[in-house]
Amino acid sequence: MLTNYLSDQYKDLDGFISKEKNNYINADPFPHTVLNNFFNTNMIEQLLESFPKILEDSRDSMDWNTFHEKKITATPLQLKFDDKTFNFFNLLNSSYFLNFLQQISCIKEKLVPDPYFWGGGFCSVKRGGFLKIHSDFNTHPKLKLCRRINVLVYLNKDWKEEYGGHLELWDRKMTACKKKIFPGFNDMVIFNTDDSSYHGHPSPLLCPEDVRRNSVAMYYYTNGRPSSEIDINNVEHSTLWKNRMNLNEIDVVRVEYKKIFGKFYVKKKF
Repeated sequence: MLTNYLSDQYKDLDGFISKEKNNYINADPFPHTVLNNFFNTNMIEQLLESFPKILEDSRDSMDWNTFHEKKITATPLQLKFDDKTFNFFNLLNSSYFLNFLQQISCIKEKLVPDPYFWGGGFCSVKRGGFLKIHSDFNTHPKLKLCRRINVLVYLNKDWKEEYGGHLELWDRKMTACKKKIFPGFNDMVIFNTDDSSYHGHPSPLLCPEDVRRNSVAMYYYTNGRPSSEIDINNVEHSTLWKNRMNLNEIDVVRVEYKKIFGKFYVKKKF
């Protein structure tokens, strides 16, 4: 059962869902919740032990350094790690966790996990790193399913407010940041994704050089979505980057980055 892996305050998970689901659905600027100290601490401690060193040591990690994002990422399929870390990802893709997401989000279509971890997995951001405000790609390129939920688990011990890196949730007209979420250790953020669920941590991190903003990202899908969430002019799209008010932050030229020979990239504009 999922409760075997949770901290004591979430052991009555059914009771928590009953109280929280209305708050989730009606959250501003789009459905979401923030769960502090959600998992059993020992399990998250074990996850942190092999992270982010495994990213920086692996030739298969992706070192992003673009106009829109500056970070290191890798999927669990690209890295070698211990069984305890592997079991954590299995938990997040399990029927227990899917059932939890289904109940708290009240999404009617059945949620499906991603065995490919497309765009998900480990993420580590150094001083000066960022992720500009955006809404996510909406269709899985292999499964052709609709992306519906993001789950972010933060792994940042002793993170300070002055470091920045808060997850920002913006309104659908991109006129204001409605919520800033502190990326604390063992904190989990769940939110619905559609074409205007704008989010990111757009300002460069101010943490010390030896400190990282570490997280795990998991994405969940359904076969179809409500017609109200579909833009008939843009049915399937990649990441949609957005400017914050009065700032010129996004590149108007599409850029494609490809990885070759470890950390080296070629870039093509079109």
